[in-house]
Amino acid sequence: MTVLTVSDATFEQAVLKADKPVVVDFWAEWCGPCKLIAPLLEELAGEMGDRVAIAKLDVAQNPAMASHYGVRSVPTLAIFVDGKLTSTQVGAASKTELKSWIRAAI
Repeated sequence: MTVLTVSDATFEQAVLKADKPVVVDFWAEWCGPCKLIAPLLEELAGEMGDRVAIAKLDVAQNPAMASHYGVRSVPTLAIFVDGKLTSTQVGAASKTELKSWIRAAI
């Protein structure tokens, strides 16, 4: 599995109507910590892709969804299950921490 790129226009279909839980990485190009966790999310998409989808939403290009979900700093990771926001985490974390958080939330 690869990390999906979503936008304000595709968010509902790709995330809210997904047939499995989705981790959304609200990120920005200028964000250093966002760049640090990007490869970790790629690895997790490969390892956990059968149970969870991982998506990225650039908040600079797509402010509507970021605003709707109250994203004030990046990276903010959010888990959606059956179209509902169930868990959020702000800031960079290790791969182990991210994997544990995702497992606990799904």
